[in-house]
Amino acid sequence: MFIDSHVNLHGDRYEEDLEGVLDRAREADVRGMLVISDHLAATPALKTIVAPRPWLWRSIGVHPHHAKDYADLTAERLISLATETDVIGIGECGLDFHYEYSDRDRQQAVFHAHIVAAQETGLPLIIHSREADDEMAATLEAAYAERPFPILLHCYTGGEDLARRALAMGGYVAFSGIVTFKKADEVREVAKMIPMDRLLIETDCPFLAPVPHRGRRNEPAYLPLVAAKLAEVKGIEPEILGEATTDNFFRLFSKAQRPS
Repeated sequence: MFIDSHVNLHGDRYEEDLEGVLDRAREADVRGMLVISDHLAATPALKTIVAPRPWLWRSIGVHPHHAKDYADLTAERLISLATETDVIGIGECGLDFHYEYSDRDRQQAVFHAHIVAAQETGLPLIIHSREADDEMAATLEAAYAERPFPILLHCYTGGEDLARRALAMGGYVAFSGIVTFKKADEVREVAKMIPMDRLLIETDCPFLAPVPHRGRRNEPAYLPLVAAKLAEVKGIEPEILGEATTDNFFRLFSKAQRPS
């Protein structure tokens, strides 16, 4: 059994065949998915997808690309939206210094609101960090020292230092189809050093389809390909990795009910 810890199912990419996408995932032994919020306006669409399916859960949050559109976002607003039973995480949120679609100060302010929401609710903080390792580590450490909160570095492509500092705060690290890419040796090296009890897997679909589907629309049914490559990196069988990452998911996202 596999759990996809990060899927983006709303929007037009799956509009015509969502049921087929979900059926193929089940056939591939993907038994649960966390449907991610990239901005609050998507909340109704996420609810529609998740509500009739007890094996799906959702998050509440604002991606750093959209921080410019949420200048007045408060932790209180996030907390109020996170009270519903199918909301199990805060995010996707964080810092993106690659594209900088939102300026850095705005990203930091919006990220801080998410951190406070995670501190108050105890829900895991689902973190996007791109080319911001030093700033991310410093921000997390300062906040964690004030009040601990659960940490997940999603779709990890950063360096060993940020990963180690997150692990020191009890954090988890998730890897996507990038681990299958030919030139992703540095990502695979980081994956080797992540303890098995802190490891998660994801597709981040519809993006980052693993080899041999690279360049096409990604979907949750491809998660076993991520697991197989990560298992190869760790020197274990894919079934063992699937079991471990499933257990890790439900330990971290303790509000989620394990499917029968």
